[in-house]
Amino acid sequence: MTTTIQDLVTTARARIRNLTPAEVEAHVIGGEATIVDLREPEELDEHGLLAGAFHVPRGLLEFWADPASPLHRPELDPARTTILYCAAGSRSALAVETLQQLGYRDVAHLDGGIEAWKRAGLPVAGLESWHR
Repeated sequence: MTTTIQDLVTTARARIRNLTPAEVEAHVIGGEATIVDLREPEELDEHGLLAGAFHVPRGLLEFWADPASPLHRPELDPARTTILYCAAGSRSALAVETLQQLGYRDVAHLDGGIEAWKRAGLPVAGLESWHR
């Protein structure tokens, strides 16, 4: 039997910590977590991102997150609380499991992604905050 992407996402969501927009907002305000946007650059151009989020295109996550990788980025720390998000929460749900395999102990995702964040009426930063 073939597994679908929806099967993979549903299974991942059952095994990971799924946060509401209000829970993520508390982490953003408190500054105690690294917030990671996994979307592609053109998605950020069109929809903005959470203020203070670190942008990591999904295809680079493992390379930037692994401290043993020559491409590791210091913003990604396995000892720090890490919250991932994408557009609707599918890519981030799968990515949480990946980071757990890399040794990240306190990692979660924004269930529903930036779409849920916007539906909750929470602010989104514009382009100037992510082009670094």
